[in-house]
Amino acid sequence: MANIEHLQTVHVPASKVYESLTTAEGLSEIWTNELIINNQIGFINEFRFGSNDITKMRIEELIPNKKVVWQCIDSDPEWIGTIISFDIQEKIGKSFITLRHMNWKEVTPFYRSCNYNWAILLYSLKSYCEDGEGIPYHKRKF
Repeated sequence: MANIEHLQTVHVPASKVYESLTTAEGLSEIWTNELIINNQIGFINEFRFGSNDITKMRIEELIPNKKVVWQCIDSDPEWIGTIISFDIQEKIGKSFITLRHMNWKEVTPFYRSCNYNWAILLYSLKSYCEDGEGIPYHKRKF
């Protein structure tokens, strides 16, 4: 199994990062503005990337200001069954976010593309938390 891992430093408290990863306002600024989400374990969040591209993530774990874990239950076939986690550590007013996308069956061109795009999402998260404006899907150039 292959995993994707990235680390991003954001100059805000962990509470701001956690809020950005668990609310419609935050996720619409950092990932996509076409979404249906709820901040409850077991809820299936829906994220759209154009009319025919939907990703459904079941919330597996929420530890306020520390951790968010999703399991992909519907998306591109390579994503189904994978786990996405955001671990947040706060030190001296900064947050260190480790994003992991785990349990890929193999390294493929799509895996490599997603690796890149997860880094963009973390940059978008940093921009949103520090400057108030992220770079969601509908604003990106591909």
